[in-house]
Amino acid sequence: MGNAQEKPSGSGGGGTPRRDNPRTHGAPGKEVANGAPRENSLAGGEEEPQQRQPDCSGMDRSYLDAPAGALPPHLARLKNEGNYLFKNGQFGDALEKYTQTIDGCSDAGIDSPEDLSILYSNRAACHLKVGNSGDCIQDCNKALELQPFSLKPLLRRAMAHESLERYRKAYVDYKTVLQIDTGVQAAHDSVHRITKVLIEQDGPEWRETLPEIPVVPWAVQQQHREKPVSVEVAQARAARAAQEEARRNEARFTLLKHEGNSLVKKGLFQEALEKYTECLSVKPDECAVYTNRAICFLKLNRYEEAKQDCDSALQLDPANKKAFYRRALAFKGLQVTSTLLPLVYFSCTCCFPDTVCAKTCQDYLSASSDLQEVLQLDPKVHEAEQELEEVTSLLRQSLRFLVGLTGCAAECLLVSLTNSSGSAFSPALSSLMYRNVPLLLSFGEAGGDEASRRWAKGAWPL
Repeated sequence: MGNAQEKPSGSGGGGTPRRDNPRTHGAPGKEVANGAPRENSLAGGEEEPQQRQPDCSGMDRSYLDAPAGALPPHLARLKNEGNYLFKNGQFGDALEKYTQTIDGCSDAGIDSPEDLSILYSNRAACHLKVGNSGDCIQDCNKALELQPFSLKPLLRRAMAHESLERYRKAYVDYKTVLQIDTGVQAAHDSVHRITKVLIEQDGPEWRETLPEIPVVPWAVQQQHREKPVSVEVAQARAARAAQEEARRNEARFTLLKHEGNSLVKKGLFQEALEKYTECLSVKPDECAVYTNRAICFLKLNRYEEAKQDCDSALQLDPANKKAFYRRALAFKGLQVTSTLLPLVYFSCTCCFPDTVCAKTCQDYLSASSDLQEVLQLDPKVHEAEQELEEVTSLLRQSLRFLVGLTGCAAECLLVSLTNSSGSAFSPALSSLMYRNVPLLLSFGEAGGDEASRRWAKGAWPL
């Protein structure tokens, strides 16, 4: 509420709150009819007293003596009691306290438009909570007569109009509120909701049926912006801003991902790749986008980048079978266009091209390992079985090349494998080949087939 005090730390109330009054059993924050927004966010306002001292019964009553604008102490106490009751959901009792305060101001001849406007606005909030929308509108009108373009009575009147299905008047009040403070999310939500209703009722020309929306003077807007903001209000605004930013990001991400998926179906992989890249700029930890973008890289023969995306996906989800499968395709793609045939013609007078051979074997072994991971995760992935057969065949060709080496070339290979400082082979592959090259040479021309058979059965390396 406009000037309601913070709820005291004690469990008791001040004044004479009657908890058994049937009018006080409204639930705080209850929505009014027809989808009008909740009004809980409007309940804070006055500064909280520095310290509250409990009375002899252990209940904190110091908040009752807090100053309330230009009101004399006895009226300030009544108003503070109303604030406390409102915060505790006792709207009927709070309404009575505000009424007593308003009547007391009249009897005492107090002329303080600001204080009276706040009192009428607070009482309007009570009417709104208990469903008396008509009385709420009357009190808001009085508050606005005393303090034109006051935000809270405008917002409460808008809610009351909406609850009575007076959508055009509600729309005007909500739009006026947004001229004063564009950060009132309840007003934004209500404007969107009412717009849909008015379009259904009046068609495309619905704006022509609206009353004139008043223009809020610049001085009023500026005064509202310069008004000190409480910690609670600042935190609420920051939370709303964060929620809105998250909502916008989620909507943008969903749209970009959908566009990327549609482009993939059309075979437009470069364009889809760009959409997925934009997705990752919004949500960099989305595993599915990395595996989707990997498809595009594979289709564009950019195998190293496809491998990197699959690596990223597996860091986020170590059991992602799509990432394993597509990384296997990337490993295979890195070598499928190369050939080992020219290497057969190297003699002992040439340096053995260990870099090419090592890279080829390592990629095929890595592809095989990833495909086996896929089949462990899901044995029914037939594509992985087919790819594993093809990778095995490619590895067989590599092994046949090794068997085809004659004694002198084999010696060059062994020297390369044992030279840890100059070999391009990984330690695991060097160990594997060092232990098996002699066997390969002993197999003769059929050595490659025998080695492949043993490898496929898990008997490789020996």
